[in-house]
Amino acid sequence: MYVGPAIALADDRHRPLCFTHPHALILSSNLFVCDSTRGLRFPRRATASVAVVVAGIASLRSRVSWSTSAVVMDVDSDSKSSWQMQIDSEDPTADEGNAKDDLSESIENLKLSASSSVSFRSKPVVIIVVGMAGIGKTTFLHRLVCHTQSSNIRGYVLNLDPAVMTLPFGANIDIRDTVHYKEVMKEYNLGPNGGILTSLDLFATKTDEVILAIERWAGQLDYVLVDTPGQIEIFTRTASGAIITEAFASTFPTIIAYVVDTPRATNPVTFMSNMLYASSILYKTRLPLVLTFNKVDVARHEFALEWMQDIEAFQAALDTYSSSTSTLSRTLTLAFDEFYKNTCSVGVSAVSGAGMEAFFGAVEASAKEYMENYKADLDKRRAEKERLEADHRRENMERLQRDMELS
Repeated sequence: MYVGPAIALADDRHRPLCFTHPHALILSSNLFVCDSTRGLRFPRRATASVAVVVAGIASLRSRVSWSTSAVVMDVDSDSKSSWQMQIDSEDPTADEGNAKDDLSESIENLKLSASSSVSFRSKPVVIIVVGMAGIGKTTFLHRLVCHTQSSNIRGYVLNLDPAVMTLPFGANIDIRDTVHYKEVMKEYNLGPNGGILTSLDLFATKTDEVILAIERWAGQLDYVLVDTPGQIEIFTRTASGAIITEAFASTFPTIIAYVVDTPRATNPVTFMSNMLYASSILYKTRLPLVLTFNKVDVARHEFALEWMQDIEAFQAALDTYSSSTSTLSRTLTLAFDEFYKNTCSVGVSAVSGAGMEAFFGAVEASAKEYMENYKADLDKRRAEKERLEADHRRENMERLQRDMELS
């Protein structure tokens, strides 16, 4: 990790300031820490944080002196996370066994306190916003950011759309700072969709650093808001999208917000196609899903709630359509009854801000569902994976022993 002098930069479009160093990565004004990979953005209050860190390191270097006779670390014993270690080299007859035991016990206590400092339940809830192109995902995320700021909710924003020209909000981590979409298209001779897919693949290689950056400040955040590419299949049907989603889901409580264009969904066939895609995402990710009907300022979403609760009302709406798609939609209606009952649905307006309280209420309910269902399933899968790995290691060891006996 590198901590160096910070240089403030800004462009004429008033984009977030950047703090750069010749050997550090490009950081925005949202910086918390410097890392070793170029192009990631991190949370706010950077200037003071970097100044304090640099000044603190310089002060410590000038004050701390090492002695070959003794090293003493003494912290207030009243604090639960504090501990004391004293090694005295002047007494070679000391009981080394007891000293080692005490040191091992102190280290174990330190590890336990560090690992339990942020419990899983206190970590921020990750909201991954997905939906068809042109339905207002970025505008909806902008409304979420405005709501968190006005409600004193601590939020953290990620932009995973490399092709977006401008963002109406400031992103703490922006894929465009790491991968240049047009340069990827030019270098690999790709079209627009291929460029977006390749850019997301390249960014997915840095997922562990993104998770680490968020995890460092998990206790100070309430929500992590993630904007995805406009082409929904690029994120939901690719390996890079699965890697990013599973990385979030294995570390933080994670939900999927599937945004629906409410005016277009008044067509029952279009409504059913949206439900098909939403259910496929639900069963693919196995994460709680919130059906978010956007643009309720243009068309109210009560019709959708009625169709989800009353099968006959939806079939009556299909009577005006006489096509193969309407027949398929009528057949699928019965199969979606269980999906409707176990999925949260809210109506919102990204323009007026209507329904924000209901949305975050549905997010909290989905986060509880995550802890009750997904987390338990995740722990079970982890235990099964560890068992299989242990069996594999044991088989390899037994095979090695047999080969050695034969030789």
